Amino acid sequence: MVIVIMAGKKWTAEQEAELKALVEANASVEDIAAKFQKTPGAIIVKCQRLGLQLEAKGYVKSSITLPRELPSVEEALRMLAGALKAAVKPGLDRVEVQRLQAIATISKTYKELLTDYINYREIEAKLKEMEELNAQLLKERSPSLAPQQNPASVA
Repeated sequence: MVIVIMAGKKWTAEQEAELKALVEANASVEDIAAKFQKTPGAIIVKCQRLGLQLEAKGYVKSSITLPRELPSVEEALRMLAGALKAAVKPGLDRVEVQRLQAIATISKTYKELLTDYINYREIEAKLKEMEELNAQLLKERSPSLAPQQNPASVA
């Protein structure tokens, strides 16, 4: 059985220009999708490919800014605590509950990975220290390990 995935119709240069104008005018994803008779997902993907900054409320923004420094375990735990505190408030809508669950899951995972990273860094430092000590010991012992000539056999 062969499964063929059909791509939608190709975008024309005029459509791409019109899309850019609509994005710059802050048109909603739904309005743009209706205009082009495409799904909101197709509009979001096309905007990403064109490098357009589409403000799509309720849709995932795929660009992630990476921090210069890793947040500490304490910072991750604070985020987790904040999400837990916010989650107990009554009257949260489904989207907010899902957002808080995602924050909690990400914070927990981050804390675990950061702890592993810190442990690995400590292990690497100890290993490097041991390698240096081993090299130093080999240097010190190498003259005594070299075969010594017996003065009687030289003659």
